[in-house]
Amino acid sequence: MTTKIELKSMRFYAYHGVDPQETRVGNWFIVDLMVTVDLVQAIENDNLDSTVNYAEIYEVVKSEMNVPSKLIEHALSLIHISEPTRPY
Repeated sequence: MTTKIELKSMRFYAYHGVDPQETRVGNWFIVDLMVTVDLVQAIENDNLDSTVNYAEIYEVVKSEMNVPSKLIEHALSLIHISEPTRPY
């Protein structure tokens, strides 16, 4: 069973942009993210290790938003959430 999980209105101050002022002064960015995850194991075993850690997802987005890019599209393309290795 897959489900969509959304993290909305994540707010980051970053230095994306083409103009020198954008990269020097920075700006606020709001990121909405939707991930599709398979929750079969979490449903069946009621184990925290089998589900999504929202804090880890947030940290990945935060880390990538801290890398300056000229285009916000490029910055967002760097956000890659990979499924963690699970012990089951």
